[in-house]
Amino acid sequence: MKVRLTSLLSVLLLAGCGTFADPTEWLSSADVVEPSELVDFDNLIDPASQWSRDIGVGTDEQHLNLRPKAIGDALYVVDAEGLVTAFSRADGRQLWQHELELPAAGGPGAGEGLVLIGTSEAEVIALSADDGSERWRAVVSGEVLSIPAVFNGVVVVHTSDGKLFGLEATTGAERWRYERKVPVLTLRGIGSPVIVDGVVYVGLAGGKLVALRADNGNLIWESTVTAPGGRSELQRLSDIDGDPLVISGGVFAATYQGEVAAAEQKSGRVAWRTKMSVYGRIAADPLGIYAADADGVVYGLDPRTGGKRWTQEALKFRRLSDVVALQGLVVVGDFEGYLHWLNSEDGSMVARTRVGSDPITRGLTIIDDLLYVQGDGGELAAVRVPERQ
Repeated sequence: MKVRLTSLLSVLLLAGCGTFADPTEWLSSADVVEPSELVDFDNLIDPASQWSRDIGVGTDEQHLNLRPKAIGDALYVVDAEGLVTAFSRADGRQLWQHELELPAAGGPGAGEGLVLIGTSEAEVIALSADDGSERWRAVVSGEVLSIPAVFNGVVVVHTSDGKLFGLEATTGAERWRYERKVPVLTLRGIGSPVIVDGVVYVGLAGGKLVALRADNGNLIWESTVTAPGGRSELQRLSDIDGDPLVISGGVFAATYQGEVAAAEQKSGRVAWRTKMSVYGRIAADPLGIYAADADGVVYGLDPRTGGKRWTQEALKFRRLSDVVALQGLVVVGDFEGYLHWLNSEDGSMVARTRVGSDPITRGLTIIDDLLYVQGDGGELAAVRVPERQ
């Protein structure tokens, strides 16, 4: 099987307890494809930078799941070495800072007065959202690449060995555990839990989507987004590494080398599937579902049918970030630190801005009319999202 370099450049692969070398070593020079060149155009909107800060050490291509989290007037971030900082959302003023003295892998999550970090050393650490003081540490079974979620006194995390843990929010004590066998070969990266109305939704390695009760971890339903296929372990890769979207009675998820699918929120019955290979987070607004595939093509999908409303190929092979959407705009970052702003109605390019020279992989968060961008090199920027005329 011929594999494009850019399809795997953003991921490392795990097999059992061992790690393969950089997957690019498997590929010949004939497989290397150049990223699309950016074509100059006049911006139709003017996204304005509000402030920027250096937050510490970058991810150094470790493929960590670190992105800003906003609660109230505060914005929380963590760097790869475990330096947690709280900023004022409005002006970037530092509110507090705390060193975990452990490398961070996923987070921060926040809620119920806590800031929650998953570490590379199989620990979950809870800090006070008010002043950054440590509340507790909990040991789990594997690296926590997911962003912790909290609801009604329970902190939920997804570990690299395929387990989900429900921890007491006050002490970190284990309340419940959900286990599922992990395939021999998986992507480095796991889906973060999303909690809605007391139900935990999370995508798993092997293309499974599950719904669990947040209070006790009992399984409500399990659905197959993509059934693994192919002769080799590499061909059978079909992980859900992005967070599921839960909107309008549906749960939307995307798999690598698989499909984007919609499942009914109550039953888990899959309503539609659209063939697409995605390893990042997808986005939604009232007009549709938006995803960037493994080759850097951006799609707008009809949320009712999964049909492709539009396709934007100008960013092919630019190693795109997770996708976010707001106010009629779809935004995606790339490996050179550019932000690309698309019209959500037809996918046309409306603006291009740059927040740094380092890649943007996971770190996009939109709150109200501000886009917060955490680049892979350790820079943080707040960009005003303009209203379309």
